[in-house]
Order: sequence, then C-alpha cells, then structure tokens
Amino acid sequence: MTLPTAPLVVESLVRRFGRLEAVAGVSLRVEPGRLVGFLGANGAGKTTTLRCVAGLLAPDAGRIVVAGADLAREPRAAKARLGFVPDRPLVQDRLTAREFLAFVAALYDLPADAAERRAEGLLERLGLAREAHRTLEGYSLGMRQKTAVIAALLHSPPLLLLDEPLTGLDPPSARALKDLLREHAAAGGGVLVSTHLLDVAERLCDEVVILRAGRVVAHGTLDELRAGRSDRTLEEVFLELGGADPGAGAEPG
Repeated sequence: MTLPTAPLVVESLVRRFGRLEAVAGVSLRVEPGRLVGFLGANGAGKTTTLRCVAGLLAPDAGRIVVAGADLAREPRAAKARLGFVPDRPLVQDRLTAREFLAFVAALYDLPADAAERRAEGLLERLGLAREAHRTLEGYSLGMRQKTAVIAALLHSPPLLLLDEPLTGLDPPSARALKDLLREHAAAGGGVLVSTHLLDVAERLCDEVVILRAGRVVAHGTLDELRAGRSDRTLEEVFLELGGADPGAGAEPG
C-alpha cells in the first residue's frame, strides 16, 4: 500500500539574521488531513519558519519538502503545491478583488472558467461577493485578509500556510474561515496555522507545535501534551512550555 505524501516535511531548519539564530534546527511534519497549530511567543521564530517554507526566505541549513517536492531542488513545483497567507496580506491595490483572483489563477495556469467559479464560491463563503468589484486599495484589513485567503485556496494546494489568519476578521468571517480550513483538511490537505489565539487553536487544531527561542519544544495532539492530565488547557501547556522567550521581539514571530 502506498502511503499518501506528507504535505510538509521540515528537517533541521536553520535561519540566521546576522548573529541572531531566529530558527535553530526546527523539524516538523504536517500529515494529510491534519490541521496543525503553530504556537510560540513573539520572537519564537514562527513567522521566519513560515516564510522559509513559503520560499520567501532562504534557509541557512536544513531541508523543506512540500508535497514531495524539495524546495531547494524544485522551487517552482514546491511553491505551486502550497498556498500562503502572510501576517500582512499581499494584494494588488489597483485591482478589484475579482481581477486580483483572476491574476492569481493565471499564475497557477488554472483554467479561467473553473477558476472563476471557484473564486466566486469562495467570495460568497467569506462575504466578499458584493464588494468584489471594488479596488483592493479601499478594502479594510479584514477584507484584504479574506482576499488573501481566497487567493491561497484558489488552486486547492496540498499545503496551506497561514500566519495569524484571523487578524481583522469579524466573528462570521472567522467562523467561515475555520470551516474552510477544516474542509481543506478533510479533503486530504495539510494546514499549518500560526496563531496567538490559544482558545481557537485548542478548538480547531488536530495537533500543535510549540516553538521557543527558535526550537520545537513540543509537538503532538492536545491529549499528548496534557500528559495524562485531562483538566489542563492548551494555555496552561503553552505557558509551561512556550512561555515568553528572553529577548522576544528581536525578530518577528
């Protein structure tokens, strides 16, 4: 029996900024059908790790494999197999939402008609359909965030990476996004989502990775991290293991 390819494998990832080692040997896996929370105090290395996986930062050491494609050897294939929503939405201000999504679809060589139907469905799900004719420069932070999420989902990638995706979202939009992430995982995709909202991670994620000072200090299901103490919350586990890193904030997330 052939086992499904893991959407993400990270092995001994290192990234330095001058003398600062922001990511110090991070290893983790995201399996098909799993929604993984990526947790850590400010400066723990979460955002740097996600940017390395997305191909926006070159690692100093280590290996990243996205759905079977080695990022260093097959960058185009690896990047085509992921969707990334950064902490600051990257959109083209002078385009309307529909024009921007059509542009993204063209980058992925998606058939125009099918991409348009998928975009319209996602715009409707996230409450943007009535505003999609407006240029993005007039969008609020939450609307820009939702547009970035739709762009990441448009090509149904094996791996979704999201850095604080609930920022700026109202409760109905946040609920719709969480439903979309669950559906993506249920369809066999993998999701790695960074968040400071521990109660959201506790309810949403199948497992969590906790970073401290650029190192993984815990990775497992909540039951595993509770270590037999069913009354412990994720917040209690995080404060015990993740804490506040000395010098946190020297480098983003």
